[in-house]
Amino acid sequence: MIKLFTDIDLDGLGCGILAKLAFGERVNVAYCSYRNLNQRVEAFIDNPEHQAEEMYITDLSVSEAVENKLAKRFNAGHPVSVIDHHVTALHFNNYAWGHIKVEYDSGKKTCATSLFYDHLVERNVLNPTPSITEFVDLVRQYDTWEWDENNNITAKRLNDLFYIMDREHFEEELLRRISQNPDSFSLTETETLILDIEENKINRYIQSKNRQIVQAFVDEYCCGIVHAEQYLSELGNALNKLNPHLDMIVLMNVSGKKMGFRTIHDEVNVAEFAKRFGGGGHPKASGSELSHDAFAKFVVNVFELPTIKPDPLRNELNLKDAGFATVFQNRKKEVSYITSQENRSYLVFHNGKQIEQTFENFENAERFIKRNFGTSLCFDDESVKLVAGSLSIDLAEVKGKYQLYLNKVIDQLKQK
Repeated sequence: MIKLFTDIDLDGLGCGILAKLAFGERVNVAYCSYRNLNQRVEAFIDNPEHQAEEMYITDLSVSEAVENKLAKRFNAGHPVSVIDHHVTALHFNNYAWGHIKVEYDSGKKTCATSLFYDHLVERNVLNPTPSITEFVDLVRQYDTWEWDENNNITAKRLNDLFYIMDREHFEEELLRRISQNPDSFSLTETETLILDIEENKINRYIQSKNRQIVQAFVDEYCCGIVHAEQYLSELGNALNKLNPHLDMIVLMNVSGKKMGFRTIHDEVNVAEFAKRFGGGGHPKASGSELSHDAFAKFVVNVFELPTIKPDPLRNELNLKDAGFATVFQNRKKEVSYITSQENRSYLVFHNGKQIEQTFENFENAERFIKRNFGTSLCFDDESVKLVAGSLSIDLAEVKGKYQLYLNKVIDQLKQK
């Protein structure tokens, strides 16, 4: 018999499907989480009946204590293989039985499914087909978020379908489809219709959660903290893009006692950040258990903070970097202005005073005021009222000559 311990997400399930395609009924697959992995692996190792069984662990890392037991098992002549793609698992490459690779030589990122596929093909226990190869790459693109760069919607939809269907049914259907259609892999029309409906649900959920974000500095990072229990990958990525001034999005699941960390910034490594709370993962997507210390930092300490206001999407007057000033306001009703100078540097005025620092582009100026003052872009009506109030002019007059009067407000601020 062959034993596979693998993760409960799509990448982990991809490994399970490959194992069943390669080994058939000879393999027993255990889908695990970080909570129960060590206990289940240790119980397997300690059972003398399993000594001769070939053993795989994919997409998950065991504790140091279990790692030492795996080393003893291998040294005793009992087969062990750990296949993973997380940076936090690279130390397993110190063992002959460790196969950890973050990137291919081409620069493409790996996933556990793609590495396990390579391993099985190299051992000649799985014959590659176009259908399997395409399925594996869809899993890889989703798990590494390469699909987002390539706009490969099929990869995302495969993951959505995984969470809509129960795992057993999903696994059976994919095994049947890959086996019966070796030349190509695709979703059915019915699945596409279901996914269209699901996509609308996800978009509504994202917009709802974007109105619930609390912004706070945790250690050296400016975090957007939101409580969520579903669509975590899509939510984390979307909220980062909607709020690029934040270093990361922290996804809190208090009932499940878990946290997720997502970022879109190359200079922010959320895997290293997650280590502070006993977790780990990828540089741009990681997670950890919700400890007492983390609960204090991400729940208790931010409980009184207001949510940040999303920027309006349909403004016609108060626009970002439109060649004249842009108006922002925070929950305290403090007003910020960003305006460009002739040398194309940018000035910031906040609460009636000019900030000494100048900025080389609009994005840096906006990032500064959002991180430091919690501002958001004013709706057109709000900005017109602010300009009219500053100049004691009729609203209709300001609206008809918005740019002219806004420039007068900036001139007044510069003269202070």
